[in-house]
Amino acid sequence: MLNIARPLWRWLSVGLLLCVLGLGPAAIAVDDFTYADLHQRSFVGEDLTGSSLAAANAREADFTDADLSETILTKGSFYKAHMAGVNLTQSFADRVTFDRADLTNAIIVDAIMTSTTFTEAIIEGVDFSDTILDRYQVMKMCEYADGVNPVTGVVTRDSLGCR
Repeated sequence: MLNIARPLWRWLSVGLLLCVLGLGPAAIAVDDFTYADLHQRSFVGEDLTGSSLAAANAREADFTDADLSETILTKGSFYKAHMAGVNLTQSFADRVTFDRADLTNAIIVDAIMTSTTFTEAIIEGVDFSDTILDRYQVMKMCEYADGVNPVTGVVTRDSLGCR
């Protein structure tokens, strides 16, 4: 890691810790679904801003048009989840599985999605602008990325930096 990046990651780590402990401005979680079994549960159109879904089993859950901005999804499983139109702006998703999830027209802006997988996910119309993604995942998604996000007007391939 570059010396310049260390202060940034230290700052991000401290900020995340303060938010989790309830000491930061965006730290008030609406709901705490940490380790929850959300398998096939419906959250259609719900506002879950600032919630924690860390290590949650959300396999085949329905988050269509839900607001998951500023959420913590670390180590969660969203395998085959229905997430069309979901807002994941400024979310933290480290080691999350979105394999075979439907992310059609999702907004995933200014998020951190490290060590997160999108194998066979539907990513048509997804806006990934300014999101930190693993290069390998970007390369794989660029093979089939398509569409324009209807809310932000951003082309999916452009937001991923595809050639």
